[in-house]
Order: sequence, then C-alpha cells, then structure tokens
Amino acid sequence: MNFKNTLFLDIETVSESADFSQLTEARKEFWVKKAKNLVNPNNLSAEELYVDRAALYAEFGKIIVIGMGFLYVNKQKELALKVKTIAHTDEKVLLAEFAAFVDKTYKSKELTLVAHNGKEFDFPYLCRRMMVNGLEIPRALQLQGKKPWEIIHQDTMEMWKFGDRRSFTSLELLADLLGIRGAKSDLSGDRVHAVYYQDQDLPRITAYCMEDVIVVAQLYLRFHFMDLVEPQHIEKL
Repeated sequence: MNFKNTLFLDIETVSESADFSQLTEARKEFWVKKAKNLVNPNNLSAEELYVDRAALYAEFGKIIVIGMGFLYVNKQKELALKVKTIAHTDEKVLLAEFAAFVDKTYKSKELTLVAHNGKEFDFPYLCRRMMVNGLEIPRALQLQGKKPWEIIHQDTMEMWKFGDRRSFTSLELLADLLGIRGAKSDLSGDRVHAVYYQDQDLPRITAYCMEDVIVVAQLYLRFHFMDLVEPQHIEKL
C-alpha cells in the first residue's frame, strides 16, 4: 500500500478569547444567539457555554496546534512513522506555516488527508480559519463545489461507521476497542481550554496532539488489516 502522499492530521482548538467578557459587544450577541440553539442539559449560561463549547466552532474558536504524521518504509524495510507538530499562539502564523509545508512538500501531488472526524471537524475548520485570517487555502483542502465522491480525504470515524450516520465514536474509545495503545495522557479535549488559557502550557497540548496523530495513523493501518508501527519506529520531530 502506498502512503507517499497520505498525511495524518489532528488539530487542537480553543475559544478565540479566554472568556466571554473579552469579546466585543457584537461577538457577544452572535454567541448568545448561537448558544440558544445548542443542546444544554446542564442549563449552562451563555458565558459558561462559551468556555465549554466555543472551541468547537470555527466562527468562535481558533487553532493552536496542528499535528501531522506520515508513514514510510525505512532502510530496514520496516514500516515507520514520522510525526511533527506546528504550535503557535498566533493562529495566522500557525496556519501560514502549515499551508507552506503542504504546498512545498506535496506541490502538484494529489494529497490525501486522514483524520478522525476530519470531514466534519478538522478539514472544514482549517479552511474556515484560513479564510478568517486572509490566507489562501492549499489546493489539497479546496473542497468547495466538489461532490462527495470527488473528495479523496479519509476519516477514521467514517470508516468505523460502515454507513451508520447516527453516532459519534471518540478516537480514544475506538483505539481501545481495536487494541491500539497510545501514550497515556492526563489531558483530554475538554481540558485544553484551561491548560491553554490558565496554565499557559502550549507544549503540553502539543504533546497531546502528537499522540492523537499517532493513534489516527495506527487506526488507519488497522482498518486496512496491516501491522501497526512498532513504537521504536515512531519518530517525533
């Protein structure tokens, strides 16, 4: 199987501001309208929902880390994986570096991106935030106007659905089900906001993102009934 033009991807996002009070009056109004339509079983206020959910929406959040991985066969003819991350507090700098990497590395090649829930989250989020920051979207991510069967990007959550559209399965649960052991992390998606804004610990979030990329790549191999990459053959750049 040829992985030459396949890039495994994961992004970490936070709300655009540390809390609701820091938004402009116009942005506050937009969020309040949005919050009214969100499922809210705990009856959180709009302010509380902002901290809890804003990172999920490209209109109210921003990207702070992008993790990437690529499979290859090493000199010993063994399957190996390289993983790198781009992290920055300035989203425009982060996205520009990612776009430059994709354009330089893959140029005119047809690139396949693979992410968990990528079609619903990672891929459109990246495109929307590039638009917000006035950046040109790399050709590989220009999905507007394309029919579903024309999009070659792949989604490990979609692979697991087998046509079922009713449920969401987390990366962590799927990895556990299929016997994929990633590095244990004390961080989870719902804690990223606090770690970023309160602890100001971007390196910790970066490490968490990197481990998720590794799990996505291993899941992809499992779905193709291939052996997983041995830990000693995973290189973290």
